Amino acid sequence: MSKKPDNLQGALDLLILRTLSSRGPMHGYGIAVHIERVSGDALKLEEGSLYPALHRIEQAGWISSQWKLTEHRRRAKYYRITPAGARRLIEEEKTWQMVTDGVSRVLKYT
Repeated sequence: MSKKPDNLQGALDLLILRTLSSRGPMHGYGIAVHIERVSGDALKLEEGSLYPALHRIEQAGWISSQWKLTEHRRRAKYYRITPAGARRLIEEEKTWQMVTDGVSRVLKYT
């Protein structure tokens, strides 16, 4: 059996990239709040998973960051999607659709 990418890690990448693509530059806390709110609080992003994911996808070149002041005058790292990240987002969306279709088929026929 060939090794498949970690779909849960891919889902986090997808959520982060989609959020930055649709909402524009955001700091990590804002990304987490947005995902939690839009998911109806079904998805809770802990710092221990969010920030390593942001670091990893920044290292991959899919996002870039810049230090800025928040609306509350605090210094925060703001992330923005890069052109490479926009291309990766398309790939991640296709992969996620295949995964969810597969899960749906299994649930329907078992």
